[in-house]
Amino acid sequence: MVLLHVKRGDESQFLLQAPGSTELEELTVQVARVYNARLKVQRVCSEMEELAEHGVFLPPNMQGLTDDQIEELKLRDEWGEKCVPSGGSVFKKDDIGRRNGQAPNEKMKQVLKKTVEEAKAIISKKQVEAGVCVTAEMVKDALDQLRGAVMIVYPMGLPPYDPVRMEFENKEDLSGTQAGLSVIEESEAQLWWAAKELRRTKKLSDYVGKNEKTKIIVKIQQRGQGAPAREPIISSEEQKQLMLHYHRRQEELKKLEENDDDSCLNSPWADNTALKRHFHGVKDIKWRPR
Repeated sequence: MVLLHVKRGDESQFLLQAPGSTELEELTVQVARVYNARLKVQRVCSEMEELAEHGVFLPPNMQGLTDDQIEELKLRDEWGEKCVPSGGSVFKKDDIGRRNGQAPNEKMKQVLKKTVEEAKAIISKKQVEAGVCVTAEMVKDALDQLRGAVMIVYPMGLPPYDPVRMEFENKEDLSGTQAGLSVIEESEAQLWWAAKELRRTKKLSDYVGKNEKTKIIVKIQQRGQGAPAREPIISSEEQKQLMLHYHRRQEELKKLEENDDDSCLNSPWADNTALKRHFHGVKDIKWRPR
């Protein structure tokens, strides 16, 4: 199995294994699917943390309004009255004005937060350092765990306009958002390796050869964005070590220059003719009168 280290720009994303005989059409779609699924888990985790802190989403026509404005306009949060967390709620006002402030109690909050941490660990970029490959099934399991936690805390469900529910139902609208810019459509995805585009009409082995133990760094890119930057010759960590070695060497040379004292050459042990004078019997001769 060829080991693929997938990056977006210079940022590591995940590891993936694929046979050398894999069609690049299939592989590109697979990489894009895992990449986008990881982004979905990140978005869900972010919103679930807000859900644990401030309760469910307010209706769009009530978001950002003060209590006085809501009362003046006679607006009512009908879904908020239905979607009550298990064990009751604790009021915690959302300063941004996106959520209704009816947060779950401490026990239910910990259920959400613990599940979020476990899901984050599955898709973490630290998996690359640990040498763990991430598959579509692993990301799907993370989403299922998050969905299960929400069902435990909110057995009546969430409002249809809540971002968490919309993500689970694949109805999220990311247009005009920063998160939407990160998503790469499967049909528009491109893989690059060694400054070459891995064309979908070929196989992986056409580029990396028949060695199934090969490890390569591939970069996923949106079609039309051009070739990504090449990988540096040395990593940032290696560069730091080189700079550290250079600095230490400079300090050593500086100390040697400071200690460049020739006075020791006048010492008796530094006289290279001392032995000759000893045998000639002319040692310690003084020419001035006593």
